[in-house]
Amino acid sequence: MDQPVNAAPRPHRPSWAGRNYTLLAAAAVVTNLGSHGALIAAAFAVLETGGDGGDVGLVAMARTLPLVLFLLIGGAVADRLPRHRVMVAANALNCVSQAAFAVLVLAGEPRLWQMMLLTGLGGAGQAFFNPAAEGMLLSTVTGEQASRAFAVFRMAVQGAAIGGAALGGAMIAAIGPGWVLAVDAAAFAVAAALRAFLDVSHIPRREPGGGMLADLREGWQEFVSRAWLWAIVAQFSVVVAVVGAAEAVYGPLVARDSLGGAGPWGLALAAFGAGTVGGALLMIRWKPRRLLLAGTLCVFPLALPSAALAVPVSAGALAAVMFVSGVAIEVFSVAWMTALHQEIPEEKFSRVSAYDFFGSLAMVPLATALAGPAESAFGRGPALWACAVLVVVVTAAVLFVPDVRNLTLRTKEITGAATTTEASADAEGAAWRLG
Repeated sequence: MDQPVNAAPRPHRPSWAGRNYTLLAAAAVVTNLGSHGALIAAAFAVLETGGDGGDVGLVAMARTLPLVLFLLIGGAVADRLPRHRVMVAANALNCVSQAAFAVLVLAGEPRLWQMMLLTGLGGAGQAFFNPAAEGMLLSTVTGEQASRAFAVFRMAVQGAAIGGAALGGAMIAAIGPGWVLAVDAAAFAVAAALRAFLDVSHIPRREPGGGMLADLREGWQEFVSRAWLWAIVAQFSVVVAVVGAAEAVYGPLVARDSLGGAGPWGLALAAFGAGTVGGALLMIRWKPRRLLLAGTLCVFPLALPSAALAVPVSAGALAAVMFVSGVAIEVFSVAWMTALHQEIPEEKFSRVSAYDFFGSLAMVPLATALAGPAESAFGRGPALWACAVLVVVVTAAVLFVPDVRNLTLRTKEITGAATTTEASADAEGAAWRLG
């Protein structure tokens, strides 16, 4: 009797790439494809109505300010309510605000205050979305594969960001910024639908707390009780500010005056994006034992772009420097997420994430506002060298914190929340994790 022919085995996803992982990764890819094109479209929408660089800056500020102001409240809300519902509500707000922005642009002659209001609503939505999204991601990854899972997730997101910027630029040239904004609104709607199907049964129900202020106070206590946590956030408050000022203000000016225009600067930014994908690929395979030491050492290369612009180097050399800094920051990012996942209790993920975001972004508006006066007072070259030196100094300083040097990757989770998550994964038989 002939033996039955066995069917080819069905490919299996990794144990950490379950339903939640797939939904969250797909939603993040969709929104990054739309949002990175929409950022370019918003600037061109302002310029096409007769606005200047100052007006573009006002619209950008209108998005950043609510993001910073509402982050801490967003973190408390995300630890109090089901995180996927907060994410869906934030996506719905972003969808509506971008759709209204698109209608104004397509109808012709949107006013500056209208564009500022709508981008401000989008920033407020992101303030609630970001802590919820990071808390959801951290709470659904299991122990030993956390670093790899975060690296794969970030690789997908960074790849979508590169593709979204390129696609958005091409669409703006072909059909105009209004339609790109409409596509972004549709992307938020699709992402909200995907996130509505997230499974949160593995997350323990949170008991009602003592109110919003009590929640914020508890999150703050968690934040300041860990020297490695507040030290690195303080470091990044400076690093993000000066790197942001160098790249947002000085980079385009150096490109215009010394490198041949916008093309070489666009190439440098694309090289940085490619570097982030390369860094994520590296972290899929590499699990540094001393997480924060490895990550912090990789912050030093972030001084290189400012130094390269100060010289200035050739366009090709600048692109190479930007690629290296992209790899470096992605190594840090994956190590940082892994450390948070390992050390922070699940029920406080979003509040700690909110303090992290808030501290890292709080000085960006000030730094970008002071970049122009600093150039006038000291010259562009000295201002850029100061940016590079500040990155090196604050990064060297944080290495004096013992916990930054010594925090070690564990092969098994020890926090109560992580143990609960791991037990749930075993009970469910494999995989509805990572989101």
